[in-house]
Amino acid sequence: MPERGAGEAVGRGGSPGVDQTAVRRPNLARVLDEIRRAGVASRAEIAARSGLTKATVSNLAADLLDRGLIRESGLRRDGAVGRPGRSLELDGAAITALGLEINSKYLAARGTDLAGRVVVQRRLGFDATHASPESTIDRLAALARDAIAELSNAASGRAGAFLAGIAVAVPGLVDVPAGKVRYAPNLEWRAIPIAEALRYRLDRTDVPIVVDNEANLSALAELHGTPDAATDLVYLTGEVGIGAGLITDGRLLRGSGGFSGEIGHIPVDPEGQTCGCGRRGCLETKIGLRAVLQAAAPDLADDECDPQEQAHALLQRAESGGPQALAGLDEVGRWLGIGISVLVNLLNPAAVVLGGYLGTVAPYLVPTAMRELRARAVAGDAATCRITASTFGFTAAVRGATSIVIEEVLQNPLRIPVSGAPTDLATQHIGPQ
Repeated sequence: MPERGAGEAVGRGGSPGVDQTAVRRPNLARVLDEIRRAGVASRAEIAARSGLTKATVSNLAADLLDRGLIRESGLRRDGAVGRPGRSLELDGAAITALGLEINSKYLAARGTDLAGRVVVQRRLGFDATHASPESTIDRLAALARDAIAELSNAASGRAGAFLAGIAVAVPGLVDVPAGKVRYAPNLEWRAIPIAEALRYRLDRTDVPIVVDNEANLSALAELHGTPDAATDLVYLTGEVGIGAGLITDGRLLRGSGGFSGEIGHIPVDPEGQTCGCGRRGCLETKIGLRAVLQAAAPDLADDECDPQEQAHALLQRAESGGPQALAGLDEVGRWLGIGISVLVNLLNPAAVVLGGYLGTVAPYLVPTAMRELRARAVAGDAATCRITASTFGFTAAVRGATSIVIEEVLQNPLRIPVSGAPTDLATQHIGPQ
């Protein structure tokens, strides 16, 4: 009878043969979401808000407690009569997620617990453009091992310590189901099985590993990590490469093959420079980091430098009123507006978020970009969206990587085993659908 109660809010009137796991999973997620939203809640409050009975909530809460996802806190009375009960709040300090990033000039790692508290955050200068895929993955695996050790140490002494998943952000076209980079033009990588290679190096067959495009993960970081984020937005990466993460109605837009968002390789100038992809006049040759440094601060255009440091140096030039910096940024702003107008006319987003160096120098790009956008938006002011800078800077992709692991746990609490129970990797999946 308790299991039938657990299905009340989903599939009312279902037949006795209904898969109880399929029914129980969304109800566990519902209770967990109510606790996350409230911060602290009693079983009766959760029942009132969720539409489940108190008995069902108690049954589901016991399951979530056994999995270490929630904990009981102080006594709380519901109503004027009856014995006080313990409140529930999100726990998950022993349940962790690891995000990794491969970029042209650096590698990064970020580990959090289920509540999003940062346990470890590292960034390592590394020139992946001149390294082989094998040596790059070797260094990434070493970074991951150190991060996993820190996550394990932070959870030591807690029952049910569990690494829920690893997500890797990469700058290129990614076959997400296969965990493989199909093509990364700025790295000159083709058909690199990152998930398989990383799993082999880490010797962790118990942990699911997902690989996704950096722009996609950055867009999800904005969606999940920014208060009042637009549910229709475009995130533009602003590093050596230019990509776009597309969110429509709160969901990632991948395209039929999963390769959407390559705004940097839209041709805008047939007589322009050759792009890293081999084509001529791509938008990336106009607004990529190399392009802006050549236009605004040629002496900073050193391939060996950290792009974050280059972006801050460029900002200082602009803030000091350097004429070349200001003129160069104005020209980049014009091309940025041209590129954004393409997105606005196709997708009609509510917001375009600038990441990477674009976010750092946004005050010197946005006015010109907005003027260009207004002139080119076919629907006029009715379609013109806001252009804002990401608050996450160069950490957006690795933040998004941890967020998809956490969101998957919140949507499917059954992924986390009851303390002491074995896990089956074949039943686990992470990553946005």
